[in-house]
Amino acid sequence: MLQRTLGRTGRPVSIVGLGTWQLGADWGDVDERAALDVLGAAVGDGVTFFDTADVYGDGRSESLIGTFRRENPDVDVFVATKMGRRGPQDPAEFTLDNFRDWTDRSRRNLGVDTLDLVQLHCPPTPVFSNDAVYDALDTLVDEGAIAAYGVSVETADEALAAIARPGTASVQIILNAFRLKPLDRVLPAAREAGVGIIARVPLASGLLSGKYTKDTTFAADDHRTYNGDGSAFDVGETFSGVDFATGVEAARAFAAALPEGVSPAPAAIAWVAAQDGVTSVIPGARNPAQVHSNTSAASLQLPDGLDAKVHEIYDRFFRATVHTRW
Repeated sequence: MLQRTLGRTGRPVSIVGLGTWQLGADWGDVDERAALDVLGAAVGDGVTFFDTADVYGDGRSESLIGTFRRENPDVDVFVATKMGRRGPQDPAEFTLDNFRDWTDRSRRNLGVDTLDLVQLHCPPTPVFSNDAVYDALDTLVDEGAIAAYGVSVETADEALAAIARPGTASVQIILNAFRLKPLDRVLPAAREAGVGIIARVPLASGLLSGKYTKDTTFAADDHRTYNGDGSAFDVGETFSGVDFATGVEAARAFAAALPEGVSPAPAAIAWVAAQDGVTSVIPGARNPAQVHSNTSAASLQLPDGLDAKVHEIYDRFFRATVHTRW
C-alpha cells in the first residue's frame, strides 16, 4: 500500500490506516479474538498505521494492540494513541504530571517504552493556546516517553492553533464527503507547515457505506444510539453532526454518483485520501470483511467528476447547517 510521511514524525504510514475505537467500546460488542482478527486482516492488507486512545474501552483498545504486537513481534506498525479524556475536561488538568501518568499507562497497555505518537484527545479549546501544554509535551519527547506528539481536534480553529506550534507533528480531524470545512484552511496550513493530517470518521459513522435506511437502528451501547444529540460527547463525532435522515438521503446521492461496480465505502475513503495534504485515513472496522472493503480504497481509481459531485452534495444537504459549526 502507498505510504506517506506523517508530518514532523518523519515516519511513513499507509494511506489507509485503521481506527480502533470500535475495538474498545461504543460501537457494540467486539470480542477479543474478533478484534485481533481485525488487526491481523489490516496488516495483511498492507496497513501500517493504527490509531487508538486511552479512553477507548478504558484502555481495552490499546491493550488489544499490545497483545497483537506481542503475538506478531516482526510486524512493524506505527501506533498513534491519544490522551486527555479519561478525567475532567478542565484545562487545568493538562499538566506535565498528568501527561506522565497518562502516557505511562498507555506505554504499559501497548507494551512499549516509547509511544510512536501521542495526540491530545479533543481537549477543551483553551488547551490549544497554552504554552505550558506544549512545553510539557516537549519534555515527554526529551525524556523518551513519546517520540512525537500531535492533536485530535473538533474544529478547524483548534487545528490551526496547533499547526502554528513548531512541535506539532500531526493533526487529526474529521474529514469526509459530509464535512468539507478542513479543505478551506486546515489542509493548506498543514501542507505549508509540514504537519501530517490524519482524517477520521471518513464514512460519517457508516452513513457513507450506503447501507443505512431512515429506519436503521443501532445497539444500545453504540454511540450512534446514545449520542445523536451530543449528550455524551461532541455531536460532530456521530454521523459527523448531520441529521441522520438527511445523511441517508445524501448517501444515496453519493452512491448514485458512482459507476456500476464501485462501492460507496471504499469510494468515500479514497476520496478523502486523494485530498492534497491528507496523510492517512483511519476508518474503523468490526470484522475482516469491513477491513478488506476499507483497504480496497488504496487502489481505487476515482471516477471522473466525483470531487465536483461531492461538493455539490455537500452544498445541497449540509453546508448551511454544518460548515459554520466545526
